[in-house]
Amino acid sequence: MKGVILAGGLGSRLMPCTKVTNKHLLPVYDKPMIYYPILTLVNAGIEDILIVTGGNHAGEFLRLLGNGKEFGLKDISYTFQEGEGGIADALKLAEHFAKDEKVFVILGDNIVEDNVKEHVDDFKKQPYGAKVFLKEVPDPERFGVAVIEDGKLVSIEEKPENPKSNLAVCGLYMYDNEVFEIAKHLKPSSRGELEITDVNNEYIKRGCMSYSILKGWWTDAGTFESLFRASCLVAEKCKKENN
Repeated sequence: MKGVILAGGLGSRLMPCTKVTNKHLLPVYDKPMIYYPILTLVNAGIEDILIVTGGNHAGEFLRLLGNGKEFGLKDISYTFQEGEGGIADALKLAEHFAKDEKVFVILGDNIVEDNVKEHVDDFKKQPYGAKVFLKEVPDPERFGVAVIEDGKLVSIEEKPENPKSNLAVCGLYMYDNEVFEIAKHLKPSSRGELEITDVNNEYIKRGCMSYSILKGWWTDAGTFESLFRASCLVAEKCKKENN
C-alpha cells in the first residue's frame, strides 16, 4: 500500500503568509504542517510516499524533506500539479506512482491525533473498494457529511445547509486502484474542480465503501482559525506525552 499526500493549492485563505511559502510548510506548533501527514503514514506502516504539490514554492518541499531520511524513509517521491483542479484532479497524478497497489490519500493540511494503523491494516484485508474516516463535529455544514442508515454509509453530502448527521468526512481516504479510472470520468463541479466527494459517492454507489470513526481529535489547518486550533491541539498532545 502506498501513501499520497496532496499538498498543492495557493493557500489563499492564509494570505499574506502564503505569499512567501506553500501553506503546508507553515508551522503547526513545533513542526512544519507537512510533517504531520507524513508521520501519520509512517506510523501506519506506509513507507512509499508521494507528495503532490504545486504553485510557486514546490521546490521548498525538497529542500525541507529531502529523501525522507528524518522519518526513517529511504526516499520520498514528488510530483507537480499545474493549476488548481481540485483534490480528485491532484490524485490523478499519483496513478503512475501507485501502479497496481492500494493508496492511502491524506490532504496535507489534515492532522489527526489517532494512530490509524489498525484501520489501514483492516483496509489491506478489504478485497476491493474504498474506506473513509469520519469524525463528529459541531459544524458539519462546513464539510462533506456522511449519511448513515442502519450502520451503512449510503451517501456523502457536500456542505449541506441542513446536515443529516454531524459526521464529517475527514481528509483521509483509502482506495483500491480503481480510483484513478473513476477520477478520469468525473465532471467538474460548479467550482470548476474535480471533487473527491464525487469519487467517494461513486464507491458508495458501487456498494464497496467502508468507514471508520476517529476517536481522537481531527482538524485541518487551512484557515488562520484552524491553524491556531491545530497548534493548540498538537501542543497539548506533546505536553501529555512529555509528562
